[in-house]
Amino acid sequence: MHRSAPRLTRILACAAVPVMLVVAGCSSDSDDKDKKESGSSASASTAPEKKEPTVEPAKFAALPDPCKSITKKTITSLVPEAKSKNGTAATSSDISYRTGCSWNGLDDKGVKGSQYRWLDVGFTRFDSDQALGSGAERARQDFEKQVAKAKDTAGAKKVAEAAANGIGEQATKVTYELTKTSEDFKYATVVARTGNVVVTLTYNGAGYAGAKTPSSEDIVKGAEKAAKEAVAAVSAADAEPSKSADPNGSTTSGGSSGKDDDDSDDKPKSRKTSAHKSSTRKTT
Repeated sequence: MHRSAPRLTRILACAAVPVMLVVAGCSSDSDDKDKKESGSSASASTAPEKKEPTVEPAKFAALPDPCKSITKKTITSLVPEAKSKNGTAATSSDISYRTGCSWNGLDDKGVKGSQYRWLDVGFTRFDSDQALGSGAERARQDFEKQVAKAKDTAGAKKVAEAAANGIGEQATKVTYELTKTSEDFKYATVVARTGNVVVTLTYNGAGYAGAKTPSSEDIVKGAEKAAKEAVAAVSAADAEPSKSADPNGSTTSGGSSGKDDDDSDDKPKSRKTSAHKSSTRKTT
């Protein structure tokens, strides 16, 4: 009887060992799993977040005063008898993004007739936008639209398109003819892009009362000269923003459309010349 007690104790002790091992094993597996999960969570939290690529900043933040973008000397040369050497500003809801100016005049040559000239320049600026793209890319898209618009001018004849070298980062000239007020007009529209700004300049002319119609070459040459000055004015305005158009000033410009149909300044007004003594030609 005395021997049975120690034997029972040993049996109970041996029986308890597997239970402890099982519990220890379960505890160990659970700890390993928790460590793995916490480790993966930590690595996930420290992983860098993916960011969308940022668009290129816009090059120009301001536009020039459109009526000062072309020199007085050039205006006098291209529009000899301009009604206003200071130009006529177009209307705009926001001149920090869209501006424009035009000049027109009828040069009376007496018995040799009269020469009419019209010049218009427009500027459109685009900001960079994460959703819409960089200002330069948006300007490229508008550049193509303005070229297409000039080529699609209503009533235009002999339409031709060619590169205009040396004007901004890209430039195209569109030439065509229009018959208005019973006279043949020669047109040249230069569309240029510099950075995030599109410049659209149109120059046209006609001869009245027997005067010769200006040559297409002279009209193109004048348009390119004025366009170079307008593009240079964009860089100058950005370098000296205080001299650019005042956003709080009088409203100006919606930019040039490359068409004269909507601008009354493109139509010479009635005027008597010595060649018209017998009858007065009205032009509108």
